Parts: sequence; structure tokens; C-alpha cells
Amino acid sequence: MKVFVTREILPAGLKLLKAHHDVDVWEDYAPPAYDVLLNKVKDCDGIVTMLSDKIDTGVIDAAKNLKVISQLAVGYDNIDVNYATSKKIYVTNTPDVLTESSADFSFALLMAIARRVVEADKYVRRGNWKVAWHPTMMLGGELYGATLGIVGAGRIGRAMARRAKGFNMNILYTSRSAKPEFEKECGAKRVELDELLRQSDYVSLHVPLTNETKGLINADKLALMKKTGYLISNARGPVIDETALYQALKGNKIAGAALDVFCKEPASSDNPLFSLDNIVVAPHISSAGTATREKMSVMVAENIIAALSGNKPKNRLNNF
Repeated sequence: MKVFVTREILPAGLKLLKAHHDVDVWEDYAPPAYDVLLNKVKDCDGIVTMLSDKIDTGVIDAAKNLKVISQLAVGYDNIDVNYATSKKIYVTNTPDVLTESSADFSFALLMAIARRVVEADKYVRRGNWKVAWHPTMMLGGELYGATLGIVGAGRIGRAMARRAKGFNMNILYTSRSAKPEFEKECGAKRVELDELLRQSDYVSLHVPLTNETKGLINADKLALMKKTGYLISNARGPVIDETALYQALKGNKIAGAALDVFCKEPASSDNPLFSLDNIVVAPHISSAGTATREKMSVMVAENIIAALSGNKPKNRLNNF
């Protein structure tokens, strides 16, 4: 059967796919344009997709033979899952395998903004380091014993908390339901979002993008945070109102932010946030560990192969 892969994935997954099916790989670094995507999927039985691919009703209708959409990501808000389900097309993702890598990067963002690592790097490179040492040079936030608020205690949020325990951090969390095992493991306490924002020294976002979470962190929510507080996110860009965040950072209403995701990706170089020193930014690379991406590539291949063999793929997002 024919499979279209919208970007070159790592070798292990590609090799597995090619061993079972006729594979067409989009080799450009940038994603295929929408009209190109429509043409490419016409006779495909399966598609391997990325978050930046818009898989809407038009694409699904164009792919007359489509049986499975295999997403190389945990998130899937780029795919019309309900419409795919109505057409009996499986939609799958890659959970679990990127949990630890993403949590590693979340904590890296937290440490980088708290201790002003990126700002200090620029300070040295630009020749601004004129005095060897001074008691007030590049003062930043403390981690040990601080309070970390985790918004969304899913796999990645809980993994973030486990890392924080190594710094003896106090853990608060929000979740739709209580997580007794998580509370026992990390000493975490479940609170409402507003209370979490008021109490936390660091707020780390780990929620999916839904109608409920879009714009979740807005001006009113940012106003609840401590002036010494930091916001960290590698969730999804639209969870944060970027204009409100810019105003909060510029006005020193919060101490800093560290983001791996943005409302528009790739983010434009003239994004106002990038003019500020109290923010650390990255180009959506939280899962970009080599071993992790290799595992993700194998998982998307296995999801395709299972579906095209007439079996239910393990990581399906719909059930029929």
C-alpha cells in the first residue's frame, strides 16, 4: 500500500515503513504546501503527519483510500479527528516515548530562565563583562525549596515534578481529577488554578490545546502570579495570550518566561517577545532527543503497519 510521509523521519522508522509499503517522503525541510498535500494524498492508504500539517476535511476527502493518519507527536489539534472517525480512518499519535525528553527540556527551560543562562551568555559574548565578580551581578531566582505549580498533571507534568523533587521543590498541581499516586510520589497538592498561580514561584504548563485551554493564561491569570514568578511552557502556543505575556514581562509584573511553543510557528523574528531580555525561547524542540525521535519514528511506522494490516493500531485516538 502507499504511504505519504510529510517530512523525513529518522532512519529506523523509515526503514520499517519501506519494508512493508510503498513510501513517498517529502524531502524538503519545510512542510508541503496545502495544495501539494492535497495532491500527494490522493491515492494514499496512510499518511505520516507532523503538528505543522493541516489535516482537515479537505485533505481527508482528497485521500479516497485513506485508512490511517499517523502523527509524529503527542498533540493532534492539527487533525480533524472527529471527521476522520466519521470516515472510519484511524488517527494515531506517539505518547509515552517523548515524556522524559520533554520533561527534561521543561526543566532546562526553568533553570535557564531562573538563573539567566541565556542572558548571561549574551552578556559575555557582547563584551559587557568588565568586572570579574560583583555581589549583584546577574541575580536570578532560586530553585531549591521553591514552589513549582504544574498546570496539567499528565505524563509530562508528572515527569516534570519528579525532576523538581531533586531540588526539594514544593509541588502544586491542577488537574481535572485528583492524582493520588502522584500526590504520594511527589508530595504534590491539588489546588485550583488561581491558587496555584498565586502561590507558585514557577508555573509550568502541560495541558493540551482545547477550546477550554486556548488563552488559558491571559492578563487576568498573569496578574495573579508573584512579581518574582516565572512562567514555563512547552505545551501548545495558544494556551498563552502572547500579548498579555509581553505586557507582563515588559512591565516586570512577573520575573520571566521560558517558551518552546508559540501561537504562530515558526514564530516571526519581529515577535515583540523577542525584544525582551527576561524571556528564554526555543523553536519547539522539547522532544528533540535523538533516541526519543528515533522511538517516535518507529512508533508512527508501527501504527501505520498495524492499521494497513487490518489491525487496530496501539496508539489510536479514535475507537471503532
